[in-house]
Amino acid sequence: MRRPHIRSVAVAIAVTTAATGLAGTAFGTTTGTGRTAATAGTSAASVVSAARAAAFAHSSATGVSQGDELQAEDVMIDPEGARHVRFTRAHQGMQVLGGDLVVHLTRQLTYAGVTRAAGHTVKPAAATAARLSAAEAQQKAATAAKGDAGTAELVVDARDGASALAYQVPVSGSAAAEGAGSRTVVIDAVTGKVRSNTPDSDEFLSPALLETLRERGEKLDPATGAGAQTAGLAAASASSASAATRYPSTAHGTGKSLFVGTVPLTTTRTARTTYLLKDPTRWGTETRDAKGQELENFARGKKITTTNDVFGNGRVTSRNTAAADAQYGITETLDFYKKTFGRKGIANNGKGAEAMVHFGNKVANAFWDSTCGCMLYGDGDGDTFKKPLVALDVSGHELTHGVVDATAKLEPTRVDADGNQYGEPGALNESLADIFGSNVEFFANNASDKPDYLIGEKMGLAQKFLRRLDHPSLDRLEGTIDYWSPEAYDTEVHAGSGVSSHAYYLLAEGSGRKTIGGVQYDSPTYDGSTVKGIGRTKATAIFYRALTRYMVSTTDFHDARDATLKAAKDLYGANSTEYNTVDQAWSAVNVTSANTPAAHR
Repeated sequence: MRRPHIRSVAVAIAVTTAATGLAGTAFGTTTGTGRTAATAGTSAASVVSAARAAAFAHSSATGVSQGDELQAEDVMIDPEGARHVRFTRAHQGMQVLGGDLVVHLTRQLTYAGVTRAAGHTVKPAAATAARLSAAEAQQKAATAAKGDAGTAELVVDARDGASALAYQVPVSGSAAAEGAGSRTVVIDAVTGKVRSNTPDSDEFLSPALLETLRERGEKLDPATGAGAQTAGLAAASASSASAATRYPSTAHGTGKSLFVGTVPLTTTRTARTTYLLKDPTRWGTETRDAKGQELENFARGKKITTTNDVFGNGRVTSRNTAAADAQYGITETLDFYKKTFGRKGIANNGKGAEAMVHFGNKVANAFWDSTCGCMLYGDGDGDTFKKPLVALDVSGHELTHGVVDATAKLEPTRVDADGNQYGEPGALNESLADIFGSNVEFFANNASDKPDYLIGEKMGLAQKFLRRLDHPSLDRLEGTIDYWSPEAYDTEVHAGSGVSSHAYYLLAEGSGRKTIGGVQYDSPTYDGSTVKGIGRTKATAIFYRALTRYMVSTTDFHDARDATLKAAKDLYGANSTEYNTVDQAWSAVNVTSANTPAAHR
């Protein structure tokens, strides 16, 4: 689960690119032809300037109005010619929640279209003035989130068709829900109403699911992967002890994990017999120990070191075992995004990922936490969950929430008092996390956690998995749905995720029965149609391009259909088999042009 990402975030401009296919899809600092953006005749600054000018010149389409300011978050330069700039918006100096947009340009930097979150002009009434003081807003936020309020900031809340003057207030130490404790509360500056009250963490398990498992009395003690040590690991660890004498230096250690057996870990040697669980070859990606505290500040975590470059013992008796799983899962996820798309880190800014294990006291969850920009792993509650939630697809899923936070920032439409989130944009976020989390498994191809289209299959659930992409409604725990209906717009996000996950699976593998990697699948269709898949490589390329270029914070399933069609057209052409199969896959889950809600027409 994730929070609506509504705080102001400064993101470095990254020039990214795309090429046809997944293995050949480059999202790095070149145009895909070996030339940098500058030498190809286009600089990031000139693209931003042109996109900003185009947004104001085409205000009837973009919704940008006098008094608006556009802050570029991402610049994407495609080898086939298109340029895209993702903007956040301020109005009269106030951040606009739900005001994000992507301006699309031609190779000649002329206006080609827009993808926008707010479908209306973002502008509070001229006579609107705050009736609440900042101090009053902070008090209301502290009461609503049951924690300590920080400084209130005036914003324009443009979400859900509004243009309201509001205060945005960070609240720490919240007791409103179990797990990571910070929340962001938005208070109407005129009426004092709580407009939203959302956790700052992306939880793998929803409050509703945890309650269901506890009501059923399920005691999950998942089997662990005791795979044999990979050849060469012992030698690598031994050799690192006699390596370079200048410190710090790169070392090659071993992780003895819970779920994926014995795995290689690149570490940092800081002294003759001291090795730190920090990977200098992946931008300093590091895992630390939260020491049983609910820390949301990575710097306060305890550094994890050993004297022999071996981390963990394959059992929970060593605190470093969970750390080995976490570090492995995170580095595999980073490698998947980099080698598949050229993405340099979660935010594509050349910075490493950070994680803390042993988060909190008996926390039965794992989180992507946007407050610290890191992964947090609980140890389980000792009752329902007996082991830490550090499985490979958990890391891939949660870190993908970080990728979404750095791109489309998909938000749920509402959050209930228990912290459960609802709505299609949030469900799409969960779906993308499942889709790319599954792809991380295929990328890693680890014998102790064989790749599949199942999510949470290592958790030890009675139904053998948490969610699955081929036939989502086989998940009885969350009531996941296979097909779209109007009710999907207010469905809990994990349940609703089945619509787009199912469309992705049909696009990749097609409908009907098949066995892939020893796992049996049988994917149905809404209309009884037969869909022939185009392969996981192309399907994943289309969904990633759609996310990074054509999705914004309010993108729902019909918008996602349009986004993936545009992506398929970019990559393969409007008359291609790939484009037509995208259309067929969405129709097969009942997302069509004909049943697009009136608000989109």
